Amino acid sequence: MCPGGVAPVHAPARRRIVDRMDRAGDGDGWVSLAELRSWIAHTQQRHIQDSVSAAWDTYDTDRDGRVGWEELRNATYGHYAPGEEFHDVEDAETYKKMLARDERRFQVADQDGDSMATREELTAFLHPEEFPHMRDIVIAETLEDLDRNKDGYVQVEEYIADLYTAEPGEEEPAWVQTERQQFRDFRDLNKDGHLDGNEVGYWVLPPAQDQPLVEANHLLHESDTDKDGRLSKAEILGNWNMFVGSQATNYGEDLTRHHDEL
Repeated sequence: MCPGGVAPVHAPARRRIVDRMDRAGDGDGWVSLAELRSWIAHTQQRHIQDSVSAAWDTYDTDRDGRVGWEELRNATYGHYAPGEEFHDVEDAETYKKMLARDERRFQVADQDGDSMATREELTAFLHPEEFPHMRDIVIAETLEDLDRNKDGYVQVEEYIADLYTAEPGEEEPAWVQTERQQFRDFRDLNKDGHLDGNEVGYWVLPPAQDQPLVEANHLLHESDTDKDGRLSKAEILGNWNMFVGSQATNYGEDLTRHHDEL
């Protein structure tokens, strides 16, 4: 994101997106919570479909309507003879770990175990957070990413290190202190000082949560300056930086889309 806001060249795109939010509902000139939630869900699904379509074109190299593990591996990492993987690159061990991690995720997504992904199975591989049967792999990968001392838990310092790296002599910002409090109050459910797999799962994949509604409520709360429970175009544009950092604009990418692509 550009500090201080989006360049003026995107002003028409901003207004166009706001108009589409309203027209997706009743078109009365205001964006209600329901309309905002519906729009966020729409952009979320469109992003998933677009990413899967792009990946499909890349990975289905033999154009047989399925993506095999070997196709995906070779398209992502290059062709290597068995036992010679990454012999020609620096930090080969890192790439080997990435390859093993992708293969493990592919195997979980490949529900029929034929090493060939249908479009639905490739979607599960690329967007595991959308599929209940991928829950355990999302939790495992999150733990692997954050658990730096490899004790099987996420400590508060590991949690913070994923968000913020202090400069020498720098005082810890208030938002980082808030995150520490969030860890203690809301992440560490059993109050034992760290997160186990269940707590990580509750954090990254909270049960029965309507994520578009959560985000819509947040945007409405932060942008509804007159507190009438709805958003005007002026209120949305007046707090545009927050919308650029949200799914409502696909994190700013929609500013470069044509009208009929929204």
